[in-house]
Formats: sequence, structure tokens, C-alpha cells
Amino acid sequence: MVNKITKSEDEWKKNLSPEQFHVCRQGGTEAPFTGKYNDFKAVGIFVCSCCGNPLFASKTKFNSGTGWPSFFAPLSKEAVELHEDYSMFMKRVEVKCAKCDAHLGHVFPDGPPPTNQRFCMNSVSLKFQDTETPIEK
Repeated sequence: MVNKITKSEDEWKKNLSPEQFHVCRQGGTEAPFTGKYNDFKAVGIFVCSCCGNPLFASKTKFNSGTGWPSFFAPLSKEAVELHEDYSMFMKRVEVKCAKCDAHLGHVFPDGPPPTNQRFCMNSVSLKFQDTETPIEK
């Protein structure tokens, strides 16, 4: 079980860029093909840009052609939380950081094997750590 981080809206605003706040705390979306991790190919771990919670391994990243970094699985079931999302006049599944409730993106059932899932994430909600760097807590 993950220990939740709770902060006020003002605390988040002080610690995040305006784009991070809009995406991670207000459920926004960055424009496709603009995020720094869309074509990123280094080996390591992607953590939550708000709290450092380990989320995805680079070995699960794939090029979905959608314009956002995509992964076929999170590091663990405990890393993320899934929530039904009825915004945009359709039913989707929102992906949130299990530690701080940051909006990360959405998951879709059109990914590659072995999971057939596509975790379509916003680059601004992620931070990369190479395999030599200790994971932030």
C-alpha cells in the first residue's frame, strides 16, 4: 500500500510549473508530439513528476504513434490507480499516481502483447531516472 501525499492547491502551485499543474492537478493534456518523452529511448525508470513515485520501466515503453509516451504496463499494480472518466463525452479510464493522485493520462485496450494495454501518458507528468540513479522517494 502506498502512503498518500496530500497538499493544498497552493502548495502544488508553488512546486509545479504551470503546465505540470494544469495536467497533473487539473486533469489537462499536453498537445500530441510535444512532450519530451514521446520519442525518448533511454533505459531507466519513469517516476511521477509531482512526487517521485516509480511508475513505468523503459522496457515497457513502445511507440504507439499517438504522440504521447506509451507503456504496456506500470511497474506494479500499486504504482497507479485507475478511475472511470466520462469527460470529453466518452467513457475512458484515467490513470493517476497512487501516491499523490496526479493525473498521468489514460489507458486504452489497444496496446501490444503481453497486456494489450496502452498507458498513454503526458510527458509533463513523468520524470526520467536512468538505471544508475536511485529512485526518489
